[in-house]
Order: sequence, then structure tokens, then C-alpha cells
Amino acid sequence: MRLASYNAENLFQRARAMNQETWAEGKEVLKLHAGLNRILGKPTYSGTDKTKIVELMNELGIGKKDDGGDWAILRQNRGDLISRHKNGTIEVVANGRGDWIGWVDLKYEAVNETATRMTAQVVRDLAADVLGVIEAENRPSLLRFCKDVMPALGSNPYSHVMLIDGNDDRGIDVAIMTREGYDIRSIRSHVDDEEDGNRIFSRDCPEFEVTTPANNRLTVLVNHFKSKGFGSQAESNRKRKGQARRVKAIYEDLRARGCKFIAVLGDLNDTPDSDPLGPLIRETDLKDVSTHDQFDNGGFPGTFGSSGPKNKIDYLLLSPELILRVSRGGIFRKGVWPGVRPQKWEKYDEMEKPVHAASDHAAIWAEIEI
Repeated sequence: MRLASYNAENLFQRARAMNQETWAEGKEVLKLHAGLNRILGKPTYSGTDKTKIVELMNELGIGKKDDGGDWAILRQNRGDLISRHKNGTIEVVANGRGDWIGWVDLKYEAVNETATRMTAQVVRDLAADVLGVIEAENRPSLLRFCKDVMPALGSNPYSHVMLIDGNDDRGIDVAIMTREGYDIRSIRSHVDDEEDGNRIFSRDCPEFEVTTPANNRLTVLVNHFKSKGFGSQAESNRKRKGQARRVKAIYEDLRARGCKFIAVLGDLNDTPDSDPLGPLIRETDLKDVSTHDQFDNGGFPGTFGSSGPKNKIDYLLLSPELILRVSRGGIFRKGVWPGVRPQKWEKYDEMEKPVHAASDHAAIWAEIEI
């Protein structure tokens, strides 16, 4: 069996702020959007809150018109948040969350068509039997990708595709796809797991139980931890550490219930030696497949961007019984932009510029006798 994890960075549509050539271009927009929705969720709006709402709306380009900006759209489904006056001023007329129904959405746009084809080529050439997909927009998109895009590139679609909507309102969820013979027998979501009254997972940590052709049972926990992209570093670290602690608890519960073959995979958004990942990597018996003596990283330890040591953020963490069955593994980079001076690794010929890349993430894989 080939097991893999791949952050595909959406397949067909992506929030416009996240679909720029560099992360920095959309980072501030995501920060403004999150900050505005945080205030809009308050039960009561103070005078200071109302001033900030107007300020953030103007910065997002939706001060003069609900759909007026490049990045976001104000949805006032019932009741009114604001009143726009003829003199150009904006007044927040709602006094709290209960006075209106609505929110601020990010605007979406199509992912570059070449990039979508490159994603399909990565999935085809990766040839995983069980594939954890990070940053998939929804299950219908995954099904369309499997049934329409993959066959066009000479690849058989996956037989089983499952995605549960998570906690991220930007349309980036985690999923699993499996080949014929690798049946998904059960699913358990952790989307509502809480700590101190707050949801733990930025997306979810779904448990998928998969049976193999040899009638073994594999439990796969697919993850996408809090990014370092926006918010304070201290808050991001705290969030990731809470997620690591919870995955550790889920893993240890599975072990206590007799599960032997367990894989924790995905984009954990931090390095193996980091404090936030400590509970999962240093306080459990999970083994990082990249430490296996038959793992080939192609000369680059990282999995993201330039693939330096600080960019090792994608993982296959395997239970002791599972790591013993690994025959080899590696990192598949052909869909990641390699730079030009010099080109760091082999890429697909169709990738003529960074926007054509399938993703900023390489896929990580392992072959396992199970």
C-alpha cells in the first residue's frame, strides 16, 4: 500500500486573497476579514466596535457597496448592519449580533487551469492507494476532480472520496481518497472538540478507518494545524500546541482500544523540533516516516516552498507497528515551483511560471506492507 499526504491548496476555486503569487499579497486581507468577523460576532457592539467595523469595511473595499471590493462581500441576509448615507458616511445601525443576520465572505476565483492540471498530474504520478488531501474546498469538487480531471490525464479516479466540512470559513478542508479495495469503513469527526470553550481544530481531525485488501485495518487521522500566516506568533503557537495535545489524546485513545495501524498525516505547519508539535512528536510513540533509513528526501529536508529545514511542515507520523512495515518513502516535488537560478528539482514541463505550480507543498509518501 502506498500512503501519502498532499496539500493541494484547493482544486478549482480559492479565496482571491489566498490565490495570489505570494502569500504577502493576501495576508493583510485575511487579517482584516478575520478581525471584522470577530467583532461582528459580539452580542453587543460598543461605540469603539462600531468605529472599527466601519474602518475595516472601508479597508476591505465594502464601505460604499456590499459587493464593492476586490476581496470581500458583505452579506446582510436579514436586518441591517449598516446604513449608507447620501453624504458618503456609514452608520452601524445594528447594536449587536442579534439585530441582523449576515456575515462578511471572502470572494473566490478560479484556480489557474494549468495549476489544476498539474495537481492532477501530481496525484496521478504519486499513485497513492490512500491519499490524505489537505486544502480541498469541498467533496463535490473532489469528486469532479476525480471523475473529470484525472481521467483526462490518463489516471483512474479514486473509488472512495470523503470530506467533512470543518471549521474554516475560507473553504479549506481535509479529506481522504482511496483506491478500489481500500474501503472507508467508518468516519469520526472531531470538528466540535473544545478546549476552554473554544473549538480546537482549525479545520477538523477526522478519523477514517480503512480496510486493506489484506483485510488489515488502518486508522488515518488527517490534519491541517493552525498556520503561521496571520495573528500573533504566540497565539498561533498556542493554537497549534492545543491541536497537537488533542491529536495525541485521540491517538492514545485509539491505542488503548487496540488499534495497531495508525497514521497521523497532513500539514502541521511547524517543524519537528518546535515546541507546539512537542506533545505529538516527542510525547508519543509515533514515528516520523522521514526518519526511516529508506526514506529519500531528494536532498531537501523540507516539504514547502524552498524546502529548507524550516519548511518541513508536512508529515506522515506512523504507529510503531506501522513504521515497521515501511519499505521505503520519499517526497514528490515535481508540482512545486523549483526556482530558476538554479532550478532546484525536476518540475513538470508545463509549469512555465510560479502560478502554474500545483501547490507550494510537496507530497510525502511511504510504501507499507499492510
